[in-house]
Amino acid sequence: MKIRCVLLAAMALLTAFGVAAQNPAPTPAKPSAQTPAPASTQPPAQPSPQPAAPASTQPPALASVKTDPWFEIRFLLGSWEAKTTGGVAQAQVSAGYAFRLELRDHVMARHSRSGACSAPDDFNCQHSDLLYIYPAATGQSLEAIYFDNEGHVIHYVVSTPKPGTVVFLSEAAQPGPQYRLSYTFLDGVMSGQFEMKIPGQTDFTSYLEWSGKRQ
Repeated sequence: MKIRCVLLAAMALLTAFGVAAQNPAPTPAKPSAQTPAPASTQPPAQPSPQPAAPASTQPPALASVKTDPWFEIRFLLGSWEAKTTGGVAQAQVSAGYAFRLELRDHVMARHSRSGACSAPDDFNCQHSDLLYIYPAATGQSLEAIYFDNEGHVIHYVVSTPKPGTVVFLSEAAQPGPQYRLSYTFLDGVMSGQFEMKIPGQTDFTSYLEWSGKRQ
């Protein structure tokens, strides 16, 4: 009986090994080619910052000139007294004039007004005139045109050689004398001078000079 149990046990072991041989343990499956790759540990690329717009290097004064054509001659605005102080005209005049912006600020106009006058016979004591200043076609400078009750018409180019000073200069190529009109504002006083240069001369001659305060 004992021998029979041993034989049964041995047969059971052989049977188990045979089953194992016919059914080997499954091998681990290889990862599928479609399996997504692990996420990258690198941080996402950051978009390069846009370069900041360069700060304007334009001086405030220049910016104001570009937006306001009257910036450099605004000191003219107002009503002024005019008392003659010299000139070859030898006139003694106490009158006045006013500069003001007109036509929606597109034109600056000077209007003169008569007053007491004592002068030689060849000087017109009833003189009256109009001066219109306007931006040139280029928008970079000013021009002016003058009319008076004696029939004179003068075209001027306008310049501002220094703050508080404006010069009106007629073209030398125009027939007749060349004219120069200038204003200077200093210490509350506006001074004016009208000069002429006769053809053939090299220097201007002061015809009339005046000054006065704001009224």
